[in-house]
Amino acid sequence: MPSLASLRAFAAVAEAGTLAGAGRTLNVSHAAISQQVRALEAFLGTELVAREGRGLVLTQEGRTLAGQLDQAFSLMHRAVEELTDADRTRPLQVTMTPTFAVSWLMPRISDFRHRHPDIDLMLNPTADVVELEPGGVDLAIRFGMGEWRGLNSEPLLLTSFVVVAARSLVGDTDFSDLTRLQDFPWLQELGANESANWWKRQGITPSKGNSLHMPGYMMLESLRRGDGVTAAARAFIEPEIRSGHLRVLFEDEERGNGYHLVTRPGVQRPPLKTFIAWLRSHRDGQGAPPV
Repeated sequence: MPSLASLRAFAAVAEAGTLAGAGRTLNVSHAAISQQVRALEAFLGTELVAREGRGLVLTQEGRTLAGQLDQAFSLMHRAVEELTDADRTRPLQVTMTPTFAVSWLMPRISDFRHRHPDIDLMLNPTADVVELEPGGVDLAIRFGMGEWRGLNSEPLLLTSFVVVAARSLVGDTDFSDLTRLQDFPWLQELGANESANWWKRQGITPSKGNSLHMPGYMMLESLRRGDGVTAAARAFIEPEIRSGHLRVLFEDEERGNGYHLVTRPGVQRPPLKTFIAWLRSHRDGQGAPPV
């Protein structure tokens, strides 16, 4: 196949009738157009354009090719328009953990809906790590240090990671020896691995049959009732910690730990840009406070 540039240059000449007109259409010089047409003729081994007086005319072969190119470029334009329109109008897909959804996003989301009623949102609260693929999930709000290979990320909510329990459950028990935690029921968010990773880093294992796995929003309620010990982001339970209802038994204050906005590299479609800008405004304290 000849180069697409030479085919496009010839199609522009056929439409405009002059090299100069074709150059204006493609925003290049008429000399560049002439060079592309000559390259196409050399590739095909036939003359496509002939001079007639001060103008240009298409040969029989040129008219045949121009007709086919007109249809081909029209099909290409139509396909691109359909794809870009579909991408522009499909819902904005966002995934996050159930804990983050209930504790941070949902108290604020009505503000976004009020400001941007034209954007359709599809929220997927799940502890599973969902792959970001073209035409699928646009944004993932993930907990970690902000390092996910092949993806872009920026901090949204940095927070320490705490092992915590209701004071009604643990009282003033001394936990300087963390193995004492094995004697208490352990609450873990279904599908998440932060708690398991914490136990592994400490070199200890929870007692068998002493763990209860549940969705994140249920886990926090169970924690507040005193049903067990859990590991969680401090930002979501700070009021209960300050009041003394919950007691911090261990705190991991690694720098950069917390929730991050994770996206694919490349150009972001407008609804995604708008949503990320809104998230940043709440991160920076410029958004409307949750009711």
